[in-house]
Amino acid sequence: MTSTSFSDFVRLIRPFDKDAAQQARVRQDQLTKPQGSLGRLEDLSIQLAGITGNPLPRIDRPGIFVFAADHGVAARGVSAYPSEVTAQMVWNYARGGAVINVLAQQIGAQLAVADVGVSSVLPEDLGIVHRKVRLGTADWTQGPAMTRDEAMRAIQTGIDIFDASEADLAIIGEMGIGNTTTAAALSAALTGLPPSDLIGRGTGVDDAGFARKLAAIESGLARMPKTSDPLEILSEIGGLEIGAMAGVALAAARRRVPILLDGFISTTAGLLATAIAPAVRDYLLASHRSPEPGHTRLLTQLKLTPLLDLGMRLGEGSGAALATPLVQAAAAVLRDVATFEQAGVSDRE
Repeated sequence: MTSTSFSDFVRLIRPFDKDAAQQARVRQDQLTKPQGSLGRLEDLSIQLAGITGNPLPRIDRPGIFVFAADHGVAARGVSAYPSEVTAQMVWNYARGGAVINVLAQQIGAQLAVADVGVSSVLPEDLGIVHRKVRLGTADWTQGPAMTRDEAMRAIQTGIDIFDASEADLAIIGEMGIGNTTTAAALSAALTGLPPSDLIGRGTGVDDAGFARKLAAIESGLARMPKTSDPLEILSEIGGLEIGAMAGVALAAARRRVPILLDGFISTTAGLLATAIAPAVRDYLLASHRSPEPGHTRLLTQLKLTPLLDLGMRLGEGSGAALATPLVQAAAAVLRDVATFEQAGVSDRE
């Protein structure tokens, strides 16, 4: 996709439908229950109406999009696990043995797992989507993580994979050793927040690993040219899977499909998508709150309130999968509960 065609694509993302949301709000107040008695579920249903442009929204075909990629910065000792785990987990996804496989089956979601940048070559007959942009990113403390063209290809991959689906709810997840460090650096570059406010223990690094993580981020940000261009920031820091998740978010918003974010890294992709196309912000839903300090910071930045708070920090889209039944319930209540008039029940007046 050229810069011109990408700009045209972004312009196709329509704003939140305030009329549909208002119709949903009126209907919510007429349902056979005290007004406000379902709390945030009512607000969620109204948001779904505005996102979809349908006062009676349906969420019947959730899709989970998991992208895997490696990060050169992992060589700095910022993770408790070696980079080889990324490829090993992709094999686990292909065999159906990971948490997200089980949760996808539990909620009846279509699961797509894509290699956009695993640092080893995976066999073509492995049951995943093969869209490798490069063999992992470079160490962004020393230079750019990838080229601008590669950053665009990562985003395009997410767009293409979502467009090939029939999902009416987009769940974005990831796998990549070192990606909490990359997400923290990318978030800091996009928001101006201090890195120390954004980093956590990730996969469980010790104090020395935590110090290496902060030092790597500070070093990488100091090296970077000053820019507000989100595509340049993505090419400088990565990661490939974050770019692909942002691509899903952009494509979902273009199709008026709600985007259910997972944890810190998924939310960083949502932040990147809104930096590219501000209209995406109204299409984002926060599934849960991760213990990663940066996640709470980004949720505040995006003005999102999570549906769940379970202390989860797995990634893979797992928290979003667990929140999916709540999203579906919100739409179903708005659409299918009878109004006072339909039920012949007297309201409070």
